[in-house]
Amino acid sequence: MSFRQTLADAAPPPGSETAITIGVFDGVHRGHLHLLQRLFQLAPQPLIPTVITFSNHPAEVVNPERTVTKIITPEEKVQLLYDAGVGQVISLEFTNDLANVDANEFTNILVDCLKMRGIVTGPDFALGRNRSGNLDYLRRRGASLGFWVETVPPLELDGAAVRSRRVRNALADGNVDGAEYLLGRPYATDGIVVHGAKMGRQLGFPTANIIPTANFVIPADGVYATYATVDGVRHLAATSIGVRPTFGLSQRLIEAHLLDFSDDIYDENLRLEFVSRLRGQETFDGIDALITQMNRDVANARTVLQRHDRLEENDRLDHA
Repeated sequence: MSFRQTLADAAPPPGSETAITIGVFDGVHRGHLHLLQRLFQLAPQPLIPTVITFSNHPAEVVNPERTVTKIITPEEKVQLLYDAGVGQVISLEFTNDLANVDANEFTNILVDCLKMRGIVTGPDFALGRNRSGNLDYLRRRGASLGFWVETVPPLELDGAAVRSRRVRNALADGNVDGAEYLLGRPYATDGIVVHGAKMGRQLGFPTANIIPTANFVIPADGVYATYATVDGVRHLAATSIGVRPTFGLSQRLIEAHLLDFSDDIYDENLRLEFVSRLRGQETFDGIDALITQMNRDVANARTVLQRHDRLEENDRLDHA
């Protein structure tokens, strides 16, 4: 389906118009929310605040040899955007055909199909083939087609702009606290619980094993305080990421020990929210030393998560 037809199918109701923003929005982090707040301010009713986003990363289409690890799934992204207050989310697959739509045609389609009356962008935004539709172009085009252009400076935290790349780098370093600070929520990943070697059970710490999803960010190897949600119930958990060097193994796994929990959850979907890194991956001299450390990990995870629970509750009360 062509770009024009896709947007025509997403046309607002008769008599309605839109103000839009366009971007990958991977992570829907605090920088994205900062931009969206400006969109909401400039798009009061009857304008519909609309986000055009992509289910894949444009950089991988423009440069096929490049792989960009994702922070969230396309479905999570759409839901988070709606949760933030967006009136309409249009999720597209970025293709070579879309990359070759020239800036004139691109803006014509936005105005014709979506009744666009305004566009909110970051300072480095451009659209159309070869990114020819830069901000100067959009302002000239808007004067001709009847839409305004608003540029929003990036949100800065601790002296640096909040960007998806910064979130990825924090996770790659195991700095899940820092990732939460940038995202405004704990970083989360999920997967189906699979059968493992049951080594944790033999040690007295049964674990739910998840195989990491390809091309999604996984925090650095180590042990983390996490929340584990299964069947809609959130549990405290101590989670290990790594290859289990004490046992001489090499397959990278995510292993979550749910505290005070013993149900069979094989083949269930498990969602993990990473709150804090307790330690890096280590090799132990023997099983006894490993068990001693695992007891410490569980105790530390419980303390960290109970403190996090209190902070979350205080934050809810502050915004009630």
